[in-house]
Amino acid sequence: MRLLPTRSVLLAAVLGAALVAPAASAAPTPASSVAPSVAVAAPAAGVPSERSTEARFSALERRYDARLGVVALEVDTGRVVAHRPDERFAFASTIKALQVGALLRTASDADLDRTVRWTEDDLVTYSPVTEQHVADGLTVRELADAAVRYSDNTAANLLFDELGGPAGLTAELRRIGDTTTTSVREEPDLNTAVPGDVRDTSTPRALARSLASYTLGCVLAPDRRAELVDLLVRNTTGDALVRAGAPDGWTIGDKTGSASYGTRNDIAVAWPPAGSDRSPVVIAVLTSGDEVDDPTHDALVADATRVAFAGLGVGRAG
Repeated sequence: MRLLPTRSVLLAAVLGAALVAPAASAAPTPASSVAPSVAVAAPAAGVPSERSTEARFSALERRYDARLGVVALEVDTGRVVAHRPDERFAFASTIKALQVGALLRTASDADLDRTVRWTEDDLVTYSPVTEQHVADGLTVRELADAAVRYSDNTAANLLFDELGGPAGLTAELRRIGDTTTTSVREEPDLNTAVPGDVRDTSTPRALARSLASYTLGCVLAPDRRAELVDLLVRNTTGDALVRAGAPDGWTIGDKTGSASYGTRNDIAVAWPPAGSDRSPVVIAVLTSGDEVDDPTHDALVADATRVAFAGLGVGRAG
Protein backbone atom coordinates (compact mmCIF):
# COMPACT_ATOMS: atom_id res chain seq x y z
CA MET A 1 0.00 0.00 0.00
CA ARG A 2 1.34 3.42 -0.96
CA LEU A 3 1.29 5.91 1.91
CA LEU A 4 0.79 9.56 1.08
CA PRO A 5 2.98 12.01 2.98
CA THR A 6 1.38 14.01 5.76
CA ARG A 7 0.61 17.70 5.37
CA SER A 8 3.54 18.54 7.64
CA VAL A 9 5.91 16.55 5.44
CA LEU A 10 4.59 18.17 2.27
CA LEU A 11 4.73 21.68 3.67
CA ALA A 12 8.23 20.96 4.93
CA ALA A 13 9.26 19.90 1.45
CA VAL A 14 7.89 23.07 -0.08
CA LEU A 15 8.47 25.62 2.69
CA GLY A 16 11.32 24.21 4.74
CA ALA A 17 10.92 22.13 7.86
CA ALA A 18 11.32 25.07 10.25
CA LEU A 19 8.18 26.71 8.91
CA VAL A 20 5.70 23.89 9.30
CA ALA A 21 2.76 23.67 11.66
CA PRO A 22 -0.47 21.69 11.48
CA ALA A 23 -2.90 23.68 9.35
CA ALA A 24 -6.64 23.27 9.63
CA SER A 25 -8.41 22.04 6.50
CA ALA A 26 -11.59 23.86 7.46
CA ALA A 27 -12.12 27.28 5.95
CA PRO A 28 -11.47 30.13 8.38
CA THR A 29 -14.38 32.08 9.79
CA PRO A 30 -13.83 35.85 9.45
CA ALA A 31 -13.74 37.65 12.76
CA SER A 32 -16.83 39.07 13.62
CA SER A 33 9.82 24.16 -11.16
CA VAL A 34 8.05 23.85 -7.34
CA ALA A 35 7.63 20.12 -6.93
CA PRO A 36 8.19 18.82 -3.40
CA SER A 37 11.02 16.34 -2.96
CA VAL A 38 8.65 13.69 -1.60
CA ALA A 39 6.20 11.33 -3.24
CA VAL A 40 2.90 12.99 -4.07
CA ALA A 41 -0.50 11.73 -5.03
CA ALA A 42 -0.87 10.68 -8.64
CA PRO A 43 -3.20 12.86 -10.71
CA ALA A 44 -6.80 11.72 -10.52
CA ALA A 45 -8.59 10.44 -13.59
CA GLY A 46 -9.88 13.31 -15.69
CA VAL A 47 -7.32 15.83 -14.43
CA PRO A 48 -5.70 17.68 -17.36
CA SER A 49 -2.16 16.62 -18.14
CA GLU A 50 0.75 18.91 -17.34
CA ARG A 51 1.22 19.50 -21.06
CA SER A 52 -2.46 20.37 -21.51
CA THR A 53 -2.38 22.77 -18.56
CA GLU A 54 0.78 24.44 -19.86
CA ALA A 55 -0.86 24.85 -23.26
CA ARG A 56 -3.84 26.56 -21.63
CA PHE A 57 -1.58 29.02 -19.79
CA SER A 58 0.29 29.79 -23.02
CA ALA A 59 -3.02 30.35 -24.80
CA LEU A 60 -4.00 32.87 -22.13
CA GLU A 61 -0.74 34.75 -22.67
CA ARG A 62 -1.51 35.00 -26.38
CA ARG A 63 -5.13 35.99 -25.81
CA TYR A 64 -4.27 38.81 -23.42
CA ASP A 65 -0.87 39.69 -24.96
CA ALA A 66 0.71 39.44 -21.52
CA ARG A 67 3.26 37.45 -19.54
CA LEU A 68 1.79 35.14 -16.92
CA GLY A 69 3.36 33.48 -13.90
CA VAL A 70 1.48 30.95 -11.77
CA VAL A 71 2.15 28.61 -8.87
CA ALA A 72 -0.69 26.67 -7.23
CA LEU A 73 -0.03 24.06 -4.52
CA GLU A 74 -2.56 21.79 -2.84
CA VAL A 75 -0.95 21.31 0.54
CA ASP A 76 -2.19 17.83 1.53
CA THR A 77 -1.47 16.09 -1.77
CA GLY A 78 1.56 18.10 -2.82
CA ARG A 79 0.11 18.52 -6.30
CA VAL A 80 1.58 21.58 -7.99
CA VAL A 81 0.61 23.53 -11.10
CA ALA A 82 3.20 26.02 -12.33
CA HIS A 83 3.89 28.33 -15.28
CA ARG A 84 6.97 30.57 -15.29
CA PRO A 85 7.32 29.88 -11.53
CA ASP A 86 10.81 31.36 -11.21
CA GLU A 87 10.50 34.44 -13.42
CA ARG A 88 10.53 37.80 -11.68
CA PHE A 89 7.50 40.08 -11.66
CA ALA A 90 6.87 43.35 -9.86
CA PHE A 91 5.02 42.34 -6.72
CA ALA A 92 3.05 45.62 -6.44
CA SER A 93 0.63 45.66 -3.51
CA THR A 94 0.75 41.91 -2.90
CA ILE A 95 3.74 42.79 -0.71
CA LYS A 96 1.32 44.27 1.83
CA ALA A 97 0.27 40.75 2.88
CA LEU A 98 3.90 39.86 3.61
CA GLN A 99 4.42 43.23 5.33
CA VAL A 100 1.66 42.44 7.77
CA GLY A 101 2.85 38.86 8.20
CA ALA A 102 6.31 40.16 9.09
CA LEU A 103 4.85 42.71 11.48
CA LEU A 104 2.69 40.11 13.22
CA ARG A 105 5.78 37.96 13.71
CA THR A 106 7.94 40.67 15.23
CA ALA A 107 5.67 43.16 17.01
CA SER A 108 4.35 42.91 20.55
CA ASP A 109 0.68 43.44 21.35
CA ALA A 110 1.64 46.82 22.80
CA ASP A 111 3.33 47.72 19.51
CA LEU A 112 0.27 46.67 17.52
CA ASP A 113 -2.07 48.68 19.73
CA ARG A 114 0.06 51.85 19.61
CA THR A 115 -1.47 54.82 17.77
CA VAL A 116 0.50 56.15 14.80
CA ARG A 117 0.03 59.69 13.53
CA TRP A 118 0.91 61.36 10.24
CA THR A 119 0.34 64.61 8.37
CA GLU A 120 -1.24 65.59 5.06
CA ASP A 121 2.28 65.72 3.61
CA ASP A 122 2.70 62.00 4.34
CA LEU A 123 -0.31 60.98 2.26
CA VAL A 124 0.44 59.33 -1.10
CA THR A 125 -1.82 58.35 -3.95
CA TYR A 126 -4.58 55.85 -3.18
CA SER A 127 -4.98 56.11 0.57
CA PRO A 128 -8.73 55.73 1.11
CA VAL A 129 -8.48 54.97 4.83
CA THR A 130 -5.54 57.02 6.07
CA GLU A 131 -6.72 60.19 4.34
CA GLN A 132 -9.75 60.06 6.64
CA HIS A 133 -7.66 59.82 9.82
CA VAL A 134 -5.03 62.56 9.61
CA ALA A 135 -6.48 64.22 12.68
CA ASP A 136 -6.74 61.17 14.94
CA GLY A 137 -4.32 58.56 13.57
CA LEU A 138 -4.75 54.78 13.66
CA THR A 139 -3.25 51.94 15.64
CA VAL A 140 -0.68 49.73 13.95
CA ARG A 141 -3.33 46.99 13.81
CA GLU A 142 -5.72 49.37 12.08
CA LEU A 143 -3.01 50.33 9.60
CA ALA A 144 -2.52 46.62 8.85
CA ASP A 145 -6.25 46.34 8.19
CA ALA A 146 -6.12 49.36 5.87
CA ALA A 147 -3.09 48.03 3.99
CA VAL A 148 -4.40 44.49 3.43
CA ARG A 149 -8.15 44.97 3.10
CA TYR A 150 -8.16 48.31 1.25
CA SER A 151 -4.62 48.38 -0.21
CA ASP A 152 -4.06 51.79 1.38
CA ASN A 153 -0.64 53.02 0.24
CA THR A 154 0.05 55.47 3.06
CA ALA A 155 -0.78 52.70 5.54
CA ALA A 156 1.79 50.51 3.79
CA ASN A 157 4.45 53.22 4.10
CA LEU A 158 3.70 53.64 7.80
CA LEU A 159 4.06 49.87 8.21
CA PHE A 160 7.41 50.07 6.42
CA ASP A 161 8.44 52.50 9.16
CA GLU A 162 7.50 49.89 11.77
CA LEU A 163 9.65 47.28 10.01
CA GLY A 164 12.75 49.42 9.44
CA GLY A 165 11.89 50.32 5.85
CA PRO A 166 11.87 48.09 2.78
CA ALA A 167 15.31 46.77 3.76
CA GLY A 168 13.88 45.71 7.11
CA LEU A 169 11.09 43.81 5.38
CA THR A 170 13.56 42.11 3.05
CA ALA A 171 15.66 41.07 6.04
CA GLU A 172 12.60 39.64 7.76
CA LEU A 173 11.66 37.68 4.65
CA ARG A 174 15.18 36.26 4.53
CA ARG A 175 14.69 35.07 8.12
CA ILE A 176 11.68 32.98 7.10
CA GLY A 177 13.55 31.48 4.14
CA ASP A 178 12.48 33.78 1.28
CA THR A 179 15.76 34.47 -0.54
CA THR A 180 14.02 35.91 -3.61
CA THR A 181 11.58 38.67 -2.74
CA THR A 182 13.40 42.02 -2.72
CA SER A 183 11.76 45.13 -1.28
CA VAL A 184 13.64 48.36 -2.05
CA ARG A 185 11.21 51.28 -2.37
CA GLU A 186 8.05 52.51 -0.69
CA GLU A 187 4.67 53.41 -2.19
CA PRO A 188 4.06 54.52 -4.85
CA ASP A 189 7.59 54.22 -6.31
CA LEU A 190 7.65 50.43 -5.95
CA ASN A 191 5.05 50.24 -8.72
CA THR A 192 7.20 51.38 -11.66
CA ALA A 193 7.57 47.70 -12.67
CA VAL A 194 10.12 48.41 -15.42
CA PRO A 195 11.00 45.13 -17.18
CA GLY A 196 14.43 43.91 -16.10
CA ASP A 197 14.49 46.00 -12.90
CA VAL A 198 14.78 43.53 -10.01
CA ARG A 199 13.84 46.10 -7.37
CA ASP A 200 10.52 45.34 -5.70
CA THR A 201 10.11 42.03 -7.47
CA SER A 202 9.56 38.40 -6.61
CA THR A 203 8.54 35.17 -8.32
CA PRO A 204 5.31 33.16 -8.18
CA ARG A 205 7.19 30.42 -6.32
CA ALA A 206 8.61 32.76 -3.67
CA LEU A 207 5.37 34.65 -3.05
CA ALA A 208 3.38 31.42 -2.74
CA ARG A 209 5.93 30.02 -0.31
CA SER A 210 6.03 33.12 1.86
CA LEU A 211 2.26 33.49 1.93
CA ALA A 212 1.96 29.82 2.90
CA SER A 213 4.59 30.30 5.59
CA TYR A 214 2.58 33.06 7.22
CA THR A 215 -0.89 31.53 6.78
CA LEU A 216 -0.36 27.75 6.99
CA GLY A 217 3.07 27.35 8.57
CA CYS A 218 4.36 28.01 12.08
CA VAL A 219 6.13 31.30 11.32
CA LEU A 220 3.33 33.03 13.23
CA ALA A 221 1.81 32.08 16.56
CA PRO A 222 -1.69 30.62 16.06
CA ASP A 223 -3.51 33.78 17.16
CA ARG A 224 -1.37 35.98 14.91
CA ARG A 225 -1.81 33.55 12.01
CA ALA A 226 -5.58 33.73 12.48
CA GLU A 227 -5.36 37.53 12.52
CA LEU A 228 -3.61 37.63 9.14
CA VAL A 229 -5.96 35.05 7.63
CA ASP A 230 -8.95 37.07 8.79
CA LEU A 231 -7.65 40.19 7.04
CA LEU A 232 -7.02 38.28 3.82
CA VAL A 233 -10.44 36.62 3.84
CA ARG A 234 -12.13 40.00 4.38
CA ASN A 235 -10.11 41.74 1.67
CA THR A 236 -12.25 44.16 -0.34
CA THR A 237 -10.17 44.44 -3.53
CA GLY A 238 -10.08 40.92 -4.96
CA ASP A 239 -13.55 39.96 -6.16
CA ALA A 240 -12.59 39.99 -9.86
CA LEU A 241 -9.32 38.06 -9.50
CA VAL A 242 -8.60 34.70 -7.80
CA ARG A 243 -12.01 34.81 -6.12
CA ALA A 244 -13.66 35.02 -9.55
CA GLY A 245 -11.73 32.03 -10.88
CA ALA A 246 -11.81 29.74 -7.84
CA PRO A 247 -14.33 26.89 -7.67
CA ASP A 248 -17.73 27.60 -6.14
CA GLY A 249 -17.89 27.22 -2.39
CA TRP A 250 -14.19 27.76 -1.69
CA THR A 251 -13.19 30.45 0.82
CA ILE A 252 -10.52 32.81 -0.49
CA GLY A 253 -8.09 34.98 1.43
CA ASP A 254 -6.07 37.14 -0.93
CA LYS A 255 -4.00 40.26 -1.55
CA THR A 256 -4.09 41.98 -4.90
CA GLY A 257 -1.65 44.29 -6.65
CA SER A 258 -1.46 46.59 -9.70
CA ALA A 259 1.42 48.51 -11.23
CA SER A 260 2.72 49.96 -14.50
CA TYR A 261 3.49 47.77 -17.51
CA GLY A 262 0.18 45.96 -17.24
CA THR A 263 1.02 44.45 -13.86
CA ARG A 264 -1.98 42.78 -12.21
CA ASN A 265 -1.39 40.24 -9.44
CA ASP A 266 -3.15 38.24 -6.78
CA ILE A 267 -1.74 35.91 -4.13
CA ALA A 268 -4.18 33.81 -2.15
CA VAL A 269 -4.97 30.88 0.06
CA ALA A 270 -8.12 28.95 -0.85
CA TRP A 271 -9.92 26.70 1.62
CA PRO A 272 -12.32 24.00 0.34
CA PRO A 273 -15.96 23.78 1.39
CA ALA A 274 -16.85 21.94 4.59
CA GLY A 275 -17.05 18.22 3.98
CA SER A 276 -14.76 18.32 0.94
CA ASP A 277 -11.96 15.79 0.62
CA ARG A 278 -9.69 18.51 -0.78
CA SER A 279 -7.16 20.55 1.19
CA PRO A 280 -6.14 24.23 1.12
CA VAL A 281 -4.53 25.57 -2.04
CA VAL A 282 -1.91 28.33 -2.06
CA ILE A 283 -1.85 30.24 -5.34
CA ALA A 284 0.12 33.14 -6.81
CA VAL A 285 -0.90 34.63 -10.16
CA LEU A 286 1.34 37.41 -11.52
CA THR A 287 0.99 39.18 -14.86
CA SER A 288 2.78 41.88 -16.84
CA GLY A 289 3.01 43.52 -20.25
CA ASP A 290 5.76 45.05 -22.38
CA GLU A 291 4.82 48.74 -22.47
CA VAL A 292 4.48 51.19 -19.60
CA ASP A 293 0.85 51.97 -20.42
CA ASP A 294 -0.28 48.41 -21.18
CA PRO A 295 -3.69 47.69 -19.63
CA THR A 296 -4.12 45.40 -16.66
CA HIS A 297 -6.34 42.34 -17.02
CA ASP A 298 -8.43 41.16 -14.09
CA ALA A 299 -9.92 38.51 -16.37
CA LEU A 300 -6.48 37.06 -17.09
CA VAL A 301 -5.90 36.47 -13.38
CA ALA A 302 -9.34 34.88 -13.02
CA ASP A 303 -8.88 32.71 -16.12
CA ALA A 304 -5.42 31.59 -14.98
CA THR A 305 -6.91 30.67 -11.60
CA ARG A 306 -9.49 28.46 -13.32
CA VAL A 307 -6.77 26.71 -15.30
CA ALA A 308 -4.67 26.22 -12.16
CA PHE A 309 -7.51 24.68 -10.16
CA ALA A 310 -8.48 22.48 -13.09
CA GLY A 311 -4.86 21.34 -13.25
CA LEU A 312 -5.15 20.33 -9.59
CA GLY A 313 -8.32 18.40 -10.40
CA VAL A 314 -10.78 20.95 -9.00
CA GLY A 315 -13.31 22.64 -11.27
CA ARG A 316 -13.05 23.24 -15.00
CA ALA A 317 -10.57 25.33 -16.97
CA GLY A 318 -13.42 27.13 -18.72
